[in-house]
Amino acid sequence: MTSTAPAAATTPTAPEVTVQKVGGRIGAVLSGVRLGGDLDEATVAAVRAAIVEHKVVFFRDQDHLDAGSHEAFARLLGTPVAHPTVPSVDGRYALGIDNEHGGRANQWHTDVTFVPAYPAFSILRAEVVPPYGGNTLWSNTAAAYAELPESLRALADTLRGVHTNDYDYAAARPEAPSAAIEQHRKVFTATKFQTEHPVVRVHPESGERTLILGNFLQKLTGFNARDSRALIGILQSHVERPENTVRWQWRAGDVAIWDNRATQHYGVDDSDAHTRTLRRVTIDGDVPVGVDGRRSTLLAPTSVPEPEYGIASGASTDGAFAEA
Repeated sequence: MTSTAPAAATTPTAPEVTVQKVGGRIGAVLSGVRLGGDLDEATVAAVRAAIVEHKVVFFRDQDHLDAGSHEAFARLLGTPVAHPTVPSVDGRYALGIDNEHGGRANQWHTDVTFVPAYPAFSILRAEVVPPYGGNTLWSNTAAAYAELPESLRALADTLRGVHTNDYDYAAARPEAPSAAIEQHRKVFTATKFQTEHPVVRVHPESGERTLILGNFLQKLTGFNARDSRALIGILQSHVERPENTVRWQWRAGDVAIWDNRATQHYGVDDSDAHTRTLRRVTIDGDVPVGVDGRRSTLLAPTSVPEPEYGIASGASTDGAFAEA
């Protein structure tokens, strides 16, 4: 089921929020909103409802935003969290996405699924964009689940999978320079996480069933490596169907906000050596619950390490640790 955006325009103090779909199953452009920490409750509610309904929403001409106002707006959606291993660029919550650090994440993934309570929302702001290329794609994992044949949906409902940040980066990106591979090993896997999630989670706001797959999924619990890869490939192929995706061509000042509980995304690496600089702030999530009521569990380490600033990403484990 989908949520219906509240009529923010009926509140006299709220600006008119206009929603224009850009894809049949995912994506909408929102206008009439100047993002920042001073938005009224009705506008914030309208924006949040649009994110949950359309999975990813886009705002043009938000050039006024800086690190402070970006974070201030993020706080209206929830509690910001820093990346669990990659240092922020502002000493607080902003993850730098540029040519050297995360700017070429050309693999389908959901942000930080290697921790239990991975982010609910991600807010990405474009500062510098290349003259061509560098688009980002998003996919609707609720639509991907809904289109599965009934027997495959029934199977998916029973599956659980182990997600980790300790994957073979060199194999995933064979063209990556050795310096980038070494950077990945030293920084991204500074703490090695393993979390078991249900393959299908029940969305806490919309009630939809969404798939938890993507690049951080290492294996399916209870299957050998070959069968695991085959099943993951079948399910992931539905996520990547063009009908379930939307592609965004960035302009400086653009902001994209997505429901990280119901999407995957892919940064297209086709802008050559041109500079591409974006900043991302994520909002703390909740521990996924499967169709059978079982929650995600943190397998390793024994606890989520404390970051230099704020609470730990995914720290809302609330008993989501594996039993000893």
